[in-house]
Amino acid sequence: MEEIREMSREEKLKKLMELENELLRLRTLVRSGGALENPGQIRAIRKDIARVKLSLREEGYRA
Repeated sequence: MEEIREMSREEKLKKLMELENELLRLRTLVRSGGALENPGQIRAIRKDIARVKLSLREEGYRA
């Protein structure tokens, strides 16, 4: 979390977009019948998205 808090707002928004795209890619893979190497990966990405959003809210940013 400290690493995220040290990022600039633009970096956080960029990271958020990357994480959301990765989550979408993984969910598409699973729904098309593919298997993930690490089944906990989706959960970890969701948590990272929540951390970035929390940090943005702490700054007072509204998306």
